[in-house]
Amino acid sequence: MSTSFALRGLYVVTPDWDDTKKLLAISEQALKGGAALLQYRHKTASDALRRQQAEELFALCRRYRVPFIINDFVQLCLDIDADGIHVGGTDKSVAEVRALVGPDVILGSSCYGDLALAHAAEKAGASYVAFGGFYPSRVKKYPVTTPQTIVTDWKAQGKVPSVVIGGMTSDNAAPLVTNGADMVAAISAVYMAPDPEAAAHQFAQLFR
Repeated sequence: MSTSFALRGLYVVTPDWDDTKKLLAISEQALKGGAALLQYRHKTASDALRRQQAEELFALCRRYRVPFIINDFVQLCLDIDADGIHVGGTDKSVAEVRALVGPDVILGSSCYGDLALAHAAEKAGASYVAFGGFYPSRVKKYPVTTPQTIVTDWKAQGKVPSVVIGGMTSDNAAPLVTNGADMVAAISAVYMAPDPEAAAHQFAQLFR
């Protein structure tokens, strides 16, 4: 496990799907299309299902040499030796998680529309910071209040990469990438697309 992965490009985040076969099939299409990172996020799964899905997705990511990140569940990240963990505002603090996972695990932190949170996360050991929502999302409910200028501000002030999230499409993400976003996170724009591989490819092209 190593943070030597490049934290840049399309960052796909899984929907809450109990159908493991479908989840793996669409995830593989996303990886074939050029997804650079994959985060497993399933808030409502049973412990057994979550462990099964995480292990199978991790094996898939290994085949494509893409980092596998787990959302929230720090113990699961440790149990399967995943590449990374992502924590939100209501989870354990970045400093607590960094102490638990050690120095080499990728650690992401949701910072919403708050530069001060991002600076605090970076100081506490975050590998990247996530900003959003920027646009209405079909999956997550949150205030769409993050100013687009936060990406430019962070590029000038911060040292770790940034990811933008919230209602992302390849079209509306383009100006954010131009302004300095290192990664674009997408759920429904890829997983619910008619052609997930083509959708992922369109996002990946933003970083070419």
